[in-house]
Amino acid sequence: MIQVLVVDDDFMVARLHSSVVSQQPGFEVVGAARTGTEALAAVRTLRPDLVLLDIYLPDMSGLEVLRRFRESSADYPVDVIVISAARDLDTLRTALRGGVFQYLVKPFEIESLRARLEDYATHRAELHRLTEVDQKEVDRVFRTQSGRIAAAPKGISPETTDLVLRALGEAPADGLSAGDCAEVTGLSRSSTRRYLEHLVTVGRAEMRPRYGVAGRPERRYRLLTR
Repeated sequence: MIQVLVVDDDFMVARLHSSVVSQQPGFEVVGAARTGTEALAAVRTLRPDLVLLDIYLPDMSGLEVLRRFRESSADYPVDVIVISAARDLDTLRTALRGGVFQYLVKPFEIESLRARLEDYATHRAELHRLTEVDQKEVDRVFRTQSGRIAAAPKGISPETTDLVLRALGEAPADGLSAGDCAEVTGLSRSSTRRYLEHLVTVGRAEMRPRYGVAGRPERRYRLLTR
């Protein structure tokens, strides 16, 4: 079993992420932490394989936690998937330099987290089965960060992706909601949202909340020009 530590200062978010991990085959949650100090202590005592790490923590930045993880990696080796609302380039660069396996931007669809966990499990299995490698094996194991992020989860087809991209390309300036896009493409709302979230993850689209008079904000998706 792949043992996971969930680090997030929001109790409800941590519980949601823990639930997703627990339902993923081959994974188990060994603990949760709400501060950087708790995260560092938990890694020492619980020895998880993977940490789901938020950037915005009450006592220190998740990037500082990541740095300290790497300083003690000889004693407590751990892999990290960052899950955060932080979208600035400096944070992303620092996370990449710190050797994070993935960077998932909040808010996101649960399927996006499941896909990252599945990708991590596959990568870990590849490492465990290797004894002696040639360059081909090295290339597959040391996939670039951009390659990992761009890889489509299972069930995401290029044809349907192009269909959703065309819909976004023809959308008004404020973009489309998942419901709007479903009507245009003829897909189900759940499938449409999954494709939209995938496009956000790989940098082809962005999501911005639109706040109304009452209730939850509406998610609007807009195509990013290259």
